[in-house]
Amino acid sequence: MTTDVQKLPAGFGRLWTAQTISSLGDGVTHAALPLIALTLTKDPMALAVVTAAGTLPWLLFGVLGGALVDRWDRRRTMWVADIARAALLAIPAAAAVLDLLSIPLLAAVAFLLGLGGLFFDTAATAYLPDLLRRDPALLERANSRLRGAQTAMSGFAGPPAGSALLALGRAVPLIADAVSFLFSALLVRTLPATPRTVPEARESLLRQARAGASYVFHNRLLLGLALRPAVGNVAFLAVETVLALFAQERLGIDTYGFGLLLTAEATGGLLGAAIASHLGRRLGVGTALICTAAVEGLAIVGLAAAPNPYAAGLALAVCGAAMGATMVLGPSLRQAIVPSHLMGRVASTSRMLAMCAAPVGAFAGGWLATAYDIRTPLYAAAGLLLAMTAVTASMTSNRRVEAALRAAAPADVPDHPAVKGADQEGAPEVS
Repeated sequence: MTTDVQKLPAGFGRLWTAQTISSLGDGVTHAALPLIALTLTKDPMALAVVTAAGTLPWLLFGVLGGALVDRWDRRRTMWVADIARAALLAIPAAAAVLDLLSIPLLAAVAFLLGLGGLFFDTAATAYLPDLLRRDPALLERANSRLRGAQTAMSGFAGPPAGSALLALGRAVPLIADAVSFLFSALLVRTLPATPRTVPEARESLLRQARAGASYVFHNRLLLGLALRPAVGNVAFLAVETVLALFAQERLGIDTYGFGLLLTAEATGGLLGAAIASHLGRRLGVGTALICTAAVEGLAIVGLAAAPNPYAAGLALAVCGAAMGATMVLGPSLRQAIVPSHLMGRVASTSRMLAMCAAPVGAFAGGWLATAYDIRTPLYAAAGLLLAMTAVTASMTSNRRVEAALRAAAPADVPDHPAVKGADQEGAPEVS
């Protein structure tokens, strides 16, 4: 039986269920936490502190966190992170009941939730390729399902549920998210064990973290895969910063219509995740990634030039579809080619680059809109995305992807698609 028709193992179903439940809880808290903060203050800077606190762990501990994940048992790391986050949410829930909530407390909770998310997400990213034996086709199918469920739960179902639960009391959405973490932890504990990675003997944590980052920066394919979300975050945050104002001033969209505009983007994301594997098979993963990058840039051009809300919604849906496909194909390829003992560090390095780039885009978008015009950040973002496409095209070409897959193919699986489908070229190049 070939890999293309193999079923995903039963363990994946439990992992998918755990992450789906957890994503629903994340969506609830994502909507509820800023609204809870609004009950305490109207100061924009105080609200920004709560929002920014959740991203700080990736900026401060991203690579070190990946090195720790590579040392620890990944399944245990996931369920311990879930238990810790559930216990953490009990603190603001109790404070809400006792009317002791404060902005510093919410910021601290957001920071620690982000830290727990760092460990869970990195461990889950590193666990999946071991579970699926680094099979590229299975990884694409698995990531497509995971990405689709995450978008549906955290983007569609979670935020409205969070707003509705908040109406019942400030503690209610926090308790609901804590329960989702507990369910996730119970499911993760039942996952099958995977082979333990062997960390480099006697090396310090800092040296191991540096080795993981160096592995990314010295491999042109991995560097290209890391640059995509990093540069993309600069562009997309520039757009996101001014999108509400652009929709109101240039498109005449009210608050309800703006929500529909964002829904169009999320709908496109679901479609993109669903068709990612088909694109990869039809075009080759490298060419598919180049095409989705170009489509993202052209879609933002369409958004900037949109004459009405319908055209803007279509442009955002197309952009969302390209992003959804990219976020399946890119991580799946990375999981297929990176050695198990480096997976945590490589994943966290790539994620850290993306997170560090996000504030740059936000400030750049605000400055361009202030200094020039509300459409300027959108055109600048589109230009940046298209330039990034041209720069990374050779880094993520089909030829380079096939060589990397062939080099990483398990020796005990002769019909592995990386062996069957690749041309007989050399090992992946490094810079």
